[in-house]
This record gives sequence, structure tokens and C-alpha cells, in this order.
Amino acid sequence: MWADLGPIGRDAGSGGYRRFAWTEADRDCRAWFRSEAEARGLAYEVDRNGNQWAWLGDSGAGDAIVTGSHLDSVPDGGAFDGPLGVVSAFAALDELRHRGVEFTKPLAITNFGDEEGARFGLACVGSRLMAGQLTREQAYELRDGDGVSLPDAMERAGYDPSAIGRDDERLARIGAYVELHVEQGRALDLSGDRVGIASAIWPHGRWRFDFRGEANHAGTTRLVDRRDPMLPYAETVLAARREAELAGAVATFGKIAVEPNGVNAIPSLVRGWLDSRAPSPDDLDATVTAIEKAAREYADRHGVDLAVVRESFTPVIEFEHALRDELGRLLGGGGSPVPVLGTGAGHDAGILSSRIPTAMLFVRNPTGISHSPAEYAAEDDCVAGVLALADVLEGLACR
Repeated sequence: MWADLGPIGRDAGSGGYRRFAWTEADRDCRAWFRSEAEARGLAYEVDRNGNQWAWLGDSGAGDAIVTGSHLDSVPDGGAFDGPLGVVSAFAALDELRHRGVEFTKPLAITNFGDEEGARFGLACVGSRLMAGQLTREQAYELRDGDGVSLPDAMERAGYDPSAIGRDDERLARIGAYVELHVEQGRALDLSGDRVGIASAIWPHGRWRFDFRGEANHAGTTRLVDRRDPMLPYAETVLAARREAELAGAVATFGKIAVEPNGVNAIPSLVRGWLDSRAPSPDDLDATVTAIEKAAREYADRHGVDLAVVRESFTPVIEFEHALRDELGRLLGGGGSPVPVLGTGAGHDAGILSSRIPTAMLFVRNPTGISHSPAEYAAEDDCVAGVLALADVLEGLACR
């Protein structure tokens, strides 16, 4: 499975993946998912929000155990973030069939659409729509960098966007969702464990900073006459690093748009997107407030206007303790407890936790690198993750 999925959407130059929602690469990933589902005799379907499902047992019986993740990527992302959870889900089902277990509950494997938000700027679109955290009206306003709307993109890919939105009926069928994911850090590598259990997701959000100045000639405009928005933006990037360090948080300006974007032109607009995450809501608020305060001071100093817009926000998410403890019991039979760790990364499991019990397993990443072609997990650790997921699914769906 890993070898078949590996070439899809991979850029030859960077070695990273460009699997963006409702593109050709996304189509090929979806075709791969469907073929794996049908090869195992699973009932395949796509829900109203474009998420893919593969069912073992009666999908309408209720109390189903669901596992999976996503197949899309960030720009030039790594191979493991998302796909490891989907591949491991199919492999765990193969393992359970090899064990000869009898399922007492329906089991589903899912691929949630547009988890990374690389195309339309909002993460976890498929699960947000399903959980009602993104309305149909809000989704219809989403645009990519070329001005293509989300519904238009879905239509071009052969899907009907008219019914997107909250899906209470489907959520009512699910008893628990367990997502396996490569760790996006080095906690397991440092502890020497192959697999861990998630405790919580840090609160996090995205803010857009619009610095508006005045376009002018780069060669003829005196420095004292300039209203260059690049200068306060650059100072704000440094301020973000400083304030994050003070608060024990993280803050990153990783995306920028410049107008008119000419080598010999002073910009009229510099638009930067801030991603910030912290262990607590107070730490996050303090970090972003301090960054915005510094940005306004820099903008005023250079005669530049500044607008700050919060584009998304997710509060701290504690995974359901009962399900989390059950995972620990199912995996702790060897005597040593499975480590429980928090994460600063968002996931579909976090979005769905507002509506259904969810939990996460992490697989060791020796590099600690994610959202990069250097993202990695060793094969024996991936196998350990599959076996751990199989143990969890057996305990939840076969008792």
C-alpha cells in the first residue's frame, strides 16, 4: 500500500507532496482509497462533505468504531502526515482478519477531505463541515489562490457540493473515532517508545496581518519618503519569535503575499499569515496580543496601515479521558505504561471530539520533523503502530 500511494502528488524537485483538495493528486489518492476498500470487500461511500468511508458491517447499526486520517498534504509536505493513519487502518484490519477475531460492532475506515487546508486556507474542512463547525454558507465563501471557490472545485472534481454541511445522522452512528498519526515532535524518540497516546491538542489559530503602504519606484524613491510595508512586516516576524519564546508558545509567519510583487517596486501591500499555538488559552492570547501590539507600533513608525483578522481558532481540546484510559489499558498489557503526550498540531480527531468520543495514537518520528520532505518514521515503528491500532480496534469493536 505504501509503495502504491507514495508516488501520488510527489514533486520531483522538492521531494515533497502537493496533494491539495479537489486536485488531480487528490483524485488519485481518493481512487487509491476506494480500490483498497473494495479489494477488502468493504462497502465504499462518500458522504455529503466529500469524506470517504469504507465500512465493515452494517453502517446503519450505530456505535461504530471508526479509524483513519487524511491523504492531503501541506505544500511540499512529508509522506507520513495523514497517509500513515489511513494505510495503518487498512493494515490493522488485515491484521485483525488474520487473527480471526469476530466483530461485534461496525468498523469504518475514513479519509477526511482537506485536513491541511493548503488550498482554501482553512484546516480540517471535511470534519469541520461534518461536525457543524463550518457552515455551508461559510464553506461557499472559501476561495483558493486563483479565486476558485470550494463548491466550484468540488464540482470540477465530480462531486455535488449542494448538500455540504453538518451531518448529525452520520455522527450518530459513530461510537468512537481513533486516529493514528506520526508524531510531529520528538517526545517518543527521547523517551525511547515506539507508540504513544495523545492527551490533548494545544489551542491554536491563524491570523492574517495586512500591512498597507504605498507602491513606488525602488530606484528613485528616497528612503525617507517611503511607506514600505515590508519593513514592519519583517520586524513583526522577529517579534513573533521573541514573544513566543517569552510565553512558552510557538508562533510562525509561514505564508506571505506581496503586491505588486515586483523586484524594482516598493510593495503596496504585504500580507502575512501567523500561526500560533500554546499550552493554554491564556498563553496563546498573551502571545498573539503582544505580537499585534508590536506590529502596530512598527506600522505606525513607517507610516503603514495595519489590519489584523483572525481567520480560524481552535480552543484547547482534551481527548475524552475514558476512551484515552481505555487505550492505555488495551496497550499496557506488557507491564510498562504507554506514554501520554500533548501536541501542538490540529487533527480531525480534535474537531470531532466536540461531537463524539475521539482518541489518537502517535508513532515515533526520530527526526521530529513534520510538514517537510524530511518527515520520517522507521518501518518497524510503523509496524508497531499498526499492531497497536489493531489491539485497540480489537478491544473496542470485537468485545
